[in-house]
Amino acid sequence: MASSFLFFFITIVLSVSSSSAIVLLPLTHSLSKTQFNSTHHLLKFTSTRSATRFRHRHRHRHRQISLPLSPGSDYILSFNLGSHPPQPISLYMDTGSDLVWFPCAPFECILCEGKYDSATTGGLSPPNITSATLVSCKSPTCSAAHTSLSSSDLCAIARCPLELIETSDCSSFSCPPFYYAYGDGSLVARLYRDTLSMPASPPLVLRNFTFGCAHTTLGEPVGVAGFGRGVLSLPAQLASFSPQLGNQFSYCLVSHSFDSDRVRRPSPLILGRYSLDDEKQKRVGDDREQFVYTTMLDNPKHPYFYCVGLEGITVGKRKIPVPEILKRIDRSGNGGMVVDSGTTFTMLPAGLYESLVTEFNRRMGRVYERATQIEERTGLGPCYYSQKSAAKVPSVALHFAGNSSVVLPRNNYYYEFFDGGDGEKRKRKVGCLMLMNGGDEAESGGPAATLGNYQQQGFEVVYDLEMRRVGFARRKCASLWDSLQQR
Repeated sequence: MASSFLFFFITIVLSVSSSSAIVLLPLTHSLSKTQFNSTHHLLKFTSTRSATRFRHRHRHRHRQISLPLSPGSDYILSFNLGSHPPQPISLYMDTGSDLVWFPCAPFECILCEGKYDSATTGGLSPPNITSATLVSCKSPTCSAAHTSLSSSDLCAIARCPLELIETSDCSSFSCPPFYYAYGDGSLVARLYRDTLSMPASPPLVLRNFTFGCAHTTLGEPVGVAGFGRGVLSLPAQLASFSPQLGNQFSYCLVSHSFDSDRVRRPSPLILGRYSLDDEKQKRVGDDREQFVYTTMLDNPKHPYFYCVGLEGITVGKRKIPVPEILKRIDRSGNGGMVVDSGTTFTMLPAGLYESLVTEFNRRMGRVYERATQIEERTGLGPCYYSQKSAAKVPSVALHFAGNSSVVLPRNNYYYEFFDGGDGEKRKRKVGCLMLMNGGDEAESGGPAATLGNYQQQGFEVVYDLEMRRVGFARRKCASLWDSLQQR
């Protein structure tokens, strides 16, 4: 046993000492059409969940963490917990939250019927954590889980005697349970430490990894791997093991357009920095120098969000100005755009969304028939009927702070599918704009917009924590996975 651990330790040290060392992990999409009886149902469900997640950030009084979405919109990451024996777990990967938590045996999920397809997580049972160690009430991670409540307060809640609190001798008392509330669910969890191993290339083991264990949840059957900017997040804990691996991560989401056949290939999640030779670079897309970067903005109220400034949106040849609240964040934590792997569709302030729709409709409405019934059934819009050939839609580009522009591929903002053909009405091709109205920013407060994962498809999105910036580059994500596997 000792010799095998020594071999692993040496392997990791040699790997991370390389200038291009990375850990490569597969992200699998949780799309499950068995839950939905039509494309309209899938889109309505997904658009509703995107709106719920976004609006919950502004209205809930409790400490905010992100809302893990249901199948059809999320990406799954797999780990092994413990070592005697290791137990597999599958979690939603989420850049909008800063905690790793999951259900633990025995587990009860209240009102979880129909929440997800068990095949999403491979039908895994919640792990048994008998070998894990409870986190002390004195630990800074305990304070982080309780919204920075002082260790003295937490140890008092844990029933540590006053004389021991005064002498800072409460390390044997466990961190109290904490409560998390979501848009349509909640949970109570406790903090533990155990070994977390990743089925990566090369393999990686994190000892004394801190996570939340929930024995009871309301409407939340699957846990979350938080990648946000917080001390409890996976990147932060990885950085304590290896700064070279923890100071940057990126992912490249394979374009799917809600087609389950397209998501069979894994989307690469890359921990650390890498480089490819010229031949492999040509296979995956543009040269790495083609990354466009924008600076991360600090949010005093939501410090774990990856916020950036949005300075404009171009539809066709017309650049639509954005409200000042999107360009910066004020002292109350209002403003900016959150780059989020856990929200499906991009959410925009009402005024900006309406300006975008007006310009989009000015170009599309004079050529194609408006499909208002489809808009009602899907929660998306505007939608248009078209002929058998693909509709001609105007281009859309996002302009971030720092003169960084990202031109979205057509399929990232306009989705086409067939309506009818069920005997009641004729089959017609219809398409919808996949950007959503996030409401009035003056009334809601908090982040003004969210960049959803649907609009991030086909890009490598890099979170450079050392340089405090987010970057975007067009990629052939499936080819990138193959090229990194062959390094």
